[in-house]
Amino acid sequence: MSSGNESASDERASSERISNERTFDKRTFDELVAEAEQVSVEGWDFSWLDGRATEQRPSWGYQRLLGERMAQVNSALDLQTGGGEVLAGLPKLAPLTVATESWPPNVAKATALLHPLGVAVVVDADEPPLPFGDNAFDLVSSRHPVTTWWAEIARVLRPGGSYFSQQVGPASVFELVEYFLGPLPAEVKQARDPERARREAEAVGLEMVDLRFEKLRTEFLDIGAVIYFLRKVIWMVPGFTVDQYRDRLRELDQQLRQDGPFVATTTRFLIEARKPAGN
Repeated sequence: MSSGNESASDERASSERISNERTFDKRTFDELVAEAEQVSVEGWDFSWLDGRATEQRPSWGYQRLLGERMAQVNSALDLQTGGGEVLAGLPKLAPLTVATESWPPNVAKATALLHPLGVAVVVDADEPPLPFGDNAFDLVSSRHPVTTWWAEIARVLRPGGSYFSQQVGPASVFELVEYFLGPLPAEVKQARDPERARREAEAVGLEMVDLRFEKLRTEFLDIGAVIYFLRKVIWMVPGFTVDQYRDRLRELDQQLRQDGPFVATTTRFLIEARKPAGN
């Protein structure tokens, strides 16, 4: 699985990892469950899953592209920064760089990681209004935001400024979600449509610069990887606990041992929108 730090070499190697990291953990179901329940899920670094799950990366290389944009602006805001891993991995930050985060464990991690780099971390509920004035930033970015508040983004962008984001697309990893929740309605599967994002951005006066979409392959090799993923990405199976889904987890453990990796489809889209210079 990808961590917050996406180097270009990591992106090129993603397909190779999918074929080369299939080393199923032979420990018992109870041993794998106990380990996955205890490991920390703070931050937005998925390196614990190395060798236990794989995820193809989008071809565009979000962190590299963000770094190019960051080097050209004087002020930047990173929304829902997680543990700050993406910003910390950039070669250069804007002279004024601010990050927001709502989840307390991530706030602490981002503060420790980003403060030495001169980045202010602001605790924010991820709901409007953003705690900044109008026309405050040349660049607003966000990697995998839970919600995109387009009107607020347009408000805090300076005229000529841009919003740049990689987002989770529709029905991402829904093979795993539906394994636990059952079939989901079409409107749920169609949420996070990149074309809807385009319409919402344009509705608040932003101009579309770039919009790209890709479907990618994700594999879970053992039940511990599944549990860790669902504990960390809490909106996938809301309220997930091992106790609630133990029987289903045990069935999936047997499936993994007999049939090999559980394969799911990850969807991602890249969006860049600009606030007109005259606004």
